Amino acid sequence: MERDKLDEKRIFLFLAITFLITYVIEIVFIAPMAGSGDASRAMMAQSLIAAVMFVPAVSVALTRLLTKEGFAIKELHLAFKWKGNQKYYMLVWPGLAGMILLGAILYFLIFREQFDSNLGYIGALLTAQDGNTYTTGQLWQYMFFQLLIGVVLSPLVNLVNCFGEEWGWRGYLLPKLLKCMPVVPAVLLDGAIWGLWHAPLIALTGYNYGIGYAGYPVTGILAMCVFCMAVGTIFSYTEIKTGSCIPSILGHGMINGFSMIGVYFTSLAHPYNVFLGPMPLGLIGGLFILIMAGVLLYQLNQEEKAAKSAKEQVKDL
Repeated sequence: MERDKLDEKRIFLFLAITFLITYVIEIVFIAPMAGSGDASRAMMAQSLIAAVMFVPAVSVALTRLLTKEGFAIKELHLAFKWKGNQKYYMLVWPGLAGMILLGAILYFLIFREQFDSNLGYIGALLTAQDGNTYTTGQLWQYMFFQLLIGVVLSPLVNLVNCFGEEWGWRGYLLPKLLKCMPVVPAVLLDGAIWGLWHAPLIALTGYNYGIGYAGYPVTGILAMCVFCMAVGTIFSYTEIKTGSCIPSILGHGMINGFSMIGVYFTSLAHPYNVFLGPMPLGLIGGLFILIMAGVLLYQLNQEEKAAKSAKEQVKDL
């Protein structure tokens, strides 16, 4: 009982520190600068948004210090643990990339008018950067390499930034929640908290979903919570199976670096609906991630029931 209360105290302290620091930075400093016509202020806002990703990790360290939890290596959930766990790494690396691509393909099969085979969107971006014009063949070649590089390098390029979040949400908060409740509510609550953590950015800067949509900003915040619960389930599954948050760090890096890929194929004349796709933030673009999350939740629930049943049988002997 004392152990449970101590875990609950650490959960609340971790969340209080994380949300307080994050919300102050985003409301007081980022919001006034976001979308500024001043390039230096807009760049500073982007730098602060990147810096905020480290707040959960800082909160882990502060919580461990303040509650005298210590930093025993085996309790940090930072071991690589590759041997015997390759399938969990595959799930969040090429696996997530495949889910993102399939979601984008499904979106464009439904909304065919929004697909631009001439890649006008990426052509406009490249022309804005260097002033050159590109043939459709050159743009497709460019996109092929972007796809290849994105799949291979996204998790590695984003490794440091994503460590900041994943050590907090999956490496610290999730194991604590699992001590206080069954696995399914623990995993879903972890994802919902992660989603709500983004609320000020969504409400004040239009982060991920823009502004002016129906139900703004509540709709965007709810959509972000659903997305985080789905992706967070995959990340939590790998944490539970490996006892390490390294797979979820790599998976988070894949999401951050690869989720925009579908947008590059959209038509400038027919704008896409971010709440539907082609990014995994949308219901259709993220459908395969949602399905995978459902399958993994069911598996975790069944395994927990089987473990509980086996424990009760042993007790009856």
